[in-house]
Amino acid sequence: MFVFRDSCRIAFAVALACIALSAQAEDQYPTRPVTIVVPFAAGGPTDILGRVIAQAISPALGQQVIVEDVTGAGGTIGAAKAARAAPDGYTMVMGNLGTHAASLGIYKSLSYDPRRDFEPVILVASTPMVLVTRKTLPVRTLDDVIAWAKANTGKATMGSAGVGSISHLTLLLFNHLAGTDLIHVPYRGLSEATNDLLGGQIDTLFDQVVTATPHILNASENAIVVTIPQRAASIPNVPSATEAGLPQLQTVAWTALFMPKGTPKFMIERINAAVQKAMQDPAVAKRLADIGADIPAPEERSPQALGRLVNAEIDKWVPLIQAAGVVAQ
Repeated sequence: MFVFRDSCRIAFAVALACIALSAQAEDQYPTRPVTIVVPFAAGGPTDILGRVIAQAISPALGQQVIVEDVTGAGGTIGAAKAARAAPDGYTMVMGNLGTHAASLGIYKSLSYDPRRDFEPVILVASTPMVLVTRKTLPVRTLDDVIAWAKANTGKATMGSAGVGSISHLTLLLFNHLAGTDLIHVPYRGLSEATNDLLGGQIDTLFDQVVTATPHILNASENAIVVTIPQRAASIPNVPSATEAGLPQLQTVAWTALFMPKGTPKFMIERINAAVQKAMQDPAVAKRLADIGADIPAPEERSPQALGRLVNAEIDKWVPLIQAAGVVAQ
């Protein structure tokens, strides 16, 4: 009987110690730098947002937040790296519509499943796409672009951030709606595509407003339409696709943080809270607004809301991609 009581006391003490250690771990996390994997090239919209968020949440976490650009295959190489990382709270990925939805329809041998291999953390920002052309292209309106593309079938080109990227999906939608057949030129990120657009190596591009705004404002490229019903605040002189007569040309690029599956809930909540706090900082909000990124509404910023968004985007885009016969290895 005494042995039994002693065993109970020991078990109780061990349980209390475990609880205390767990609570201490929660209070101390993170104890070393945290890495955000950006699956696109440096200087692109996802990279810019990643660096804004990394800088903004570092003080709240009390640790350096490092951005690591891992490019290739429409962002899926970087996403796969994050999916394989240890679920210890020190690796996240800045994913988007391409890496966490469209990839399921495009890559037959995709090494991860966005629904099963990640823990949703928080929706960071959304931004429309904007159709831009090289400066020397003799077009100014959407009708001009469509007429030019049809007159130059087999020659007219459009860049993208890679197969399955948001810019590629918008190209597919545009070709379908406008009856054009622009030649797809994939890159390893929008920054590389933009460089070739500015250099005249490609004709057109669906860029994110985040990265296109500076080039549009300094008149180094032609802006045609934005892919939302209303105009974008950072480039108010550019009409919407609805105004231009193609209301079905609607694509919103969203960017969100994910952690590897199995990451403890308290770590997810800590990162979520740090980003939420950053979004309430007027300086951060202004910086995002200046580059054309919209902060999600409060009800859209929970891990559960992000999980629902991923499932809805998969249901929307994968059938369209499969119907178009777009396949990458």
